[in-house]
Amino acid sequence: MAKKGNRIQVILECTEHKASGMPGTSRYITTKNKKVTTERLELKKFNSILKKMTLHKEIK
Repeated sequence: MAKKGNRIQVILECTEHKASGMPGTSRYITTKNKKVTTERLELKKFNSILKKMTLHKEIK
């Protein structure tokens, strides 16, 4: 049986794409430990629409 932990699923959304006003979105799903990382995640990920690495921030 799987152990229940402190890891939760979070959604990362591209900040540059959102600001540009282009249609569509660039989102990634990942997990984080909510006890260790209490602040929102910010990671550089690849945006396939803009075709470059951009900053993705946690939403919700």
